[in-house]
Amino acid sequence: QVQLVESGGGLVQAGGSLRLSCVASGRTFSTYTMAWFRQAPGKEREFVARISSAGGATYYADSVKGRFTISRDNAKSTVYLQMNNLRPEDTAVYYCAARVGALVESWGQGTQVTVSS
Repeated sequence: QVQLVESGGGLVQAGGSLRLSCVASGRTFSTYTMAWFRQAPGKEREFVARISSAGGATYYADSVKGRFTISRDNAKSTVYLQMNNLRPEDTAVYYCAARVGALVESWGQGTQVTVSS
């Protein structure tokens, strides 16, 4: 099983940008589809973006399309989430996840993103 550690969260004003990172260790990172999820207070965890194992295919939730970009560097066992034009409704704890098929095998511990208006 792969272990995941996120970083890069913080407090930013609306319209600002942040880049989240998630470093993996353990099993071979390049075999996993990687994804980002988020959970706002009082809400269920929701999908944000995913990227295929080789990085050739990406998919985004409608709410972040055009503002967020997911990428990965398999040589560094790292997946990124570049978040631009942030909105207060993007405030949440962001989690990275390693998927095998449609199932999430591992979750990170989460990193807090707070967007002030």
